[in-house]
Amino acid sequence: MAARLKEKYNKEIKQALKKELGIDNMMAVPRLEKVVINMGLGEATQNTKLLDPLVGDLTQIAGQKPVMTKAKKSIAAFKVRAGMSIGAMVTLRNEKAYEFLDRLISTALPRVRDFRGVSTKSFDGRGNYTLGLRDQLIFPEIDYSKVEKLKGMNITIVTTAKDDNGARALLKAFGMPFRQGA
Repeated sequence: MAARLKEKYNKEIKQALKKELGIDNMMAVPRLEKVVINMGLGEATQNTKLLDPLVGDLTQIAGQKPVMTKAKKSIAAFKVRAGMSIGAMVTLRNEKAYEFLDRLISTALPRVRDFRGVSTKSFDGRGNYTLGLRDQLIFPEIDYSKVEKLKGMNITIVTTAKDDNGARALLKAFGMPFRQGA
């Protein structure tokens, strides 16, 4: 079963983007490459008991097990030693990436308190978009009663677009709710 958003992309969005961006070659039309979800675990460096529930939450959100990121250097001011687990990340590709993006746009973002749209300034100049979320509770997979600590996360949507305009057009076609007038 193909992802709903991927089918829509192949049937409708690809043709519309080709016209909108004035691209001759169908293979040059921007597409979703991967989605990277990154969660810094902050206080978990002092208290390792916080690590497991946060990794569990990220596993539920992404649908696959995250990789633990380790500190490269020791930093005494932050009480961090080299090799200590300081974060978790997941890279979603193909079907899982489209599935996650569909859930993010249709169910998670509308659950954000006082939501007015996502910023249009979060593009990096190479066709990638990064979105910061304040807590993991906006995802319906997370059980509110079992959460001990709220943690934010960064979601980077990597596209094959050469510039921000192509990526912006692609995400707008997917239904990303960009802020008006910003």
